[in-house]
Amino acid sequence: MALILRLRTTVAPQTSSEMSQTPDWMPITPKTGSLFHAETQTAARGGLTLEQVNQRMDLLSGSLSMEEFANCDLIIEAVFERVDIKRQVFTKLDGICKSGAILATNTSELNVDEIAAATTRPEDVIGLHFFSPANVMKLLEVIRGDKTAKDVIATSMNLAKRIGKIAVLAEVCHGFIGNRILTSREREAKKLVLEGASPWDVDRVLYEFGFPMGSFRMADLSGLDLGWVREESTGSTLRELLCEMGRLGQKSGAGYYDYDDNRNAKPSPITEKIIRDFIAKTGKIPRSISDGEILERCLYPMINEGAKILEEGKALRASDIDVVWVNGYGWPVYRGGPMYYADQIGLGKVLGKMKELQLSMGHDFKPARLLEKLVADGKTFASFDQRVS
Repeated sequence: MALILRLRTTVAPQTSSEMSQTPDWMPITPKTGSLFHAETQTAARGGLTLEQVNQRMDLLSGSLSMEEFANCDLIIEAVFERVDIKRQVFTKLDGICKSGAILATNTSELNVDEIAAATTRPEDVIGLHFFSPANVMKLLEVIRGDKTAKDVIATSMNLAKRIGKIAVLAEVCHGFIGNRILTSREREAKKLVLEGASPWDVDRVLYEFGFPMGSFRMADLSGLDLGWVREESTGSTLRELLCEMGRLGQKSGAGYYDYDDNRNAKPSPITEKIIRDFIAKTGKIPRSISDGEILERCLYPMINEGAKILEEGKALRASDIDVVWVNGYGWPVYRGGPMYYADQIGLGKVLGKMKELQLSMGHDFKPARLLEKLVADGKTFASFDQRVS
């Protein structure tokens, strides 16, 4: 299999002017790029020898010309996460790559069908969402579009095994499986903070549940400016306010948390003041929020969103959702994944709380039809999987 990888910079352009100044193909050689840095870090931890790192890097070649993709069997695009930019790349690839080549996008949430429509061969287009850092994380979401050919799906699933990944097949929807469910948790985490919980309280509860870190530590680690554009910022959210202050997360020494020189996090009085002032402007009065409410508000919408994904047919099995969350998002292995966890605590309990929260807090907590049906029938997500297997 011929494969050319594009080694890209880790800092994406943030403004339209910066985008126009950024060349299509950055002049990065394999042994000066971020991939080489990642592999040498693995070697430093004892995962590889330096000889193995050099052997791996020698298999790669860099290029500034897309024409060199002409004879490749598989091309994986990983440009800036904007659908218009990705469509431009796929239109170019469509005119360059040989018939039968698989054109894959590494998008984490964008519409694969919309990207495929920029080509004359949507049957050859598929999503291969590698999780970051890709040399460490095992999960690979394989996203089939409406017109993706079965042999392209089969080849992609087989490729995942060959390179040591754990593949989960999903259909097109915003955020696919993992990020769609994550969005429901992050929505509630942010709402809890605006109701009176502190970011560190939310993070502590999630950490004590078994996650390696909570929502706000994770946001700081990823970078609060991911997807943020200064020219379009209105200061209408806590994240925008923090970014406008230059508090971009761990990399800048401050985000939701403050960080010392060793990147150790501590609660930030600056963030606390920003939150107090933000709440005051809304006219609301902060309230005391228990750990139990924090946990239920963060986890139960995840389970509900998972049920919606199953009911829409975007995932084949509840266990596929669990595989995604255990291997890609740090769900504690001993709790089995969100859908398994729901079965353990009882779907009736989850449904009852969702109905209660819907009455007091609105549509975000509307129960999925599948969740209601399973409870009415006395079934579980495990029994749902038995039906579709």
